[in-house]
Amino acid sequence: MTNGSEYGHQDDDAVLDSVGPAFSRLRRRAPSSGKDLSRNLVLNVVAERTGETTVGAVAEELGADQSVASRLVSDCIQHGYLRREASQQDGRRTVLRLTSDGEALRDRFAAEQRQAFEQITRDWPADERLQLARLLVKYAEAAAALRRRERG
Repeated sequence: MTNGSEYGHQDDDAVLDSVGPAFSRLRRRAPSSGKDLSRNLVLNVVAERTGETTVGAVAEELGADQSVASRLVSDCIQHGYLRREASQQDGRRTVLRLTSDGEALRDRFAAEQRQAFEQITRDWPADERLQLARLLVKYAEAAAALRRRERG
């Protein structure tokens, strides 16, 4: 089947094959430093998870080793973006909470990402910009749901 869009009349398989490399190019573009990217990922995991979030949960969500997640979390704690608290369910465990500085940094990252999205798509028709935004959110939600199902 041929895709008659402005994207070079690629067939559907070629377009679908180009999704992975396209995501890779996007990831290389944002945010400004590796530290920012790591912090953004960790802060979003802590903010978006329901219930208590541990270092192990961060590792699982990021698909990283426990030691890598521990270093990332420690960096966020050292810089005042996260704090450790005793679990309300099991006093032997520690859980992670965003600080007000962590919330502010997360908000700054979100604003920068929105600004980048708007800049990249500034010449697009408004309906296409919104359609892409909705589809990206839908894709991310479906990916998260798939991960939850795979974990059981």
